[in-house]
Amino acid sequence: MSVAADSALAGPRTGVVIVAAGSGTRLGAGQPKAFVPVAGVPMLERALWSFVGLPGEWELAIVVPEGFEDEARQLAERAFGEYESSRMTLHLCLGGESRQASVREGLRCLSEQCDVILVHDAARCMASSALIERVAGAVRATHAGVIPALPVVDTIKRVRTNPSGSESIEETVSRTPLRAVQTPQGFPAAALRRAYEMAAEEYTDDAAIVSACGYQVSTIPGEGDAFKITTPADLRRAEQHVESFAPGVPLPSVGFGVDAHAFDPSCELWLAGLHWPGEIGLSGHSDGDAVAHAMCDALLSAAGLGDIGEMFGTEDPELEGAHGEVFLRRTRERLESHGYVICGVSAQVVSQRPRFASRRIEAERALSAVLGAPVSCSATTSDRLGFMGREEGVLAFAVATVQFRQ
Repeated sequence: MSVAADSALAGPRTGVVIVAAGSGTRLGAGQPKAFVPVAGVPMLERALWSFVGLPGEWELAIVVPEGFEDEARQLAERAFGEYESSRMTLHLCLGGESRQASVREGLRCLSEQCDVILVHDAARCMASSALIERVAGAVRATHAGVIPALPVVDTIKRVRTNPSGSESIEETVSRTPLRAVQTPQGFPAAALRRAYEMAAEEYTDDAAIVSACGYQVSTIPGEGDAFKITTPADLRRAEQHVESFAPGVPLPSVGFGVDAHAFDPSCELWLAGLHWPGEIGLSGHSDGDAVAHAMCDALLSAAGLGDIGEMFGTEDPELEGAHGEVFLRRTRERLESHGYVICGVSAQVVSQRPRFASRRIEAERALSAVLGAPVSCSATTSDRLGFMGREEGVLAFAVATVQFRQ
């Protein structure tokens, strides 16, 4: 059953099987593990947060226990909101008797448009968006399986169990070639599907299934935070990690924006939300405020809500001559309607003119008032290089940080 789908998505997608069907017996929480709260937020929902705003087209198959479909649907809708329906297809499917059987069910839900498929345990709900992107990118770069892994730091002993039940040490195992593996584990879609078709026994992870079929699998560095929650001690560790940031809120995400406008002597100059009397203006359908426009792009990018061109069309008569404040205010409203809070924005102007430093603080205050968040501005020249150096126009960069709230 599909939570959200868009048949217009026709290009290659990154498919993901989210395994959330485990019983969680060792956790002892009295419910399936993926639905156990971590600092007030279900494990599955936290795992889904890491997929919010990822670039490209994605297709997620969330595998859950029977009877938990409605709850999983609600968690997915709360995690993704309306935006994801245009960039991501979500499916809910029922798990099997084992993890391997559950992954197989998830693979059946994913369409043939997925050229790369990741398998991720909801119990590793602290894994970051960056790790997910690195795994998917490495699979596409190598055309082979890729899994995140960490060096084993503890001393490893091989033991023998005695008739009395005690254990005797047989040898110390070299830890140099050993790795502790994590999820998401990524593979070319065809290889993973084929491996699951051929699997005749149960394996402990997807890499083992793929390797058993003769496909290559390599590792990339994992993350200390991508640990698996299995026991009550693991759950306490995860909650301590969350509480060291902001309880119940995902980590901030960052976006980048850039804009350029040519000088137009027939226009008045509006830049960084300020009017600059006596200066040559910037061309554009609006007032040409390159700083404000770059900030809008950075904010939309951080929230995964597209870009300024998608949101503000040049054919919109209401935006003809509109000041940067209008764009910033509407961008803020859009982010907030999707559950995002603006943490801060930093912008830089690259131009020979105007002399920005004298009004930097004024610009920061004006922009901060519009966005309701700290804004820092700076300016530099291009050492007379390029169109900025020839005084033909202005280039602006911006970096924004936003945070998704519950």
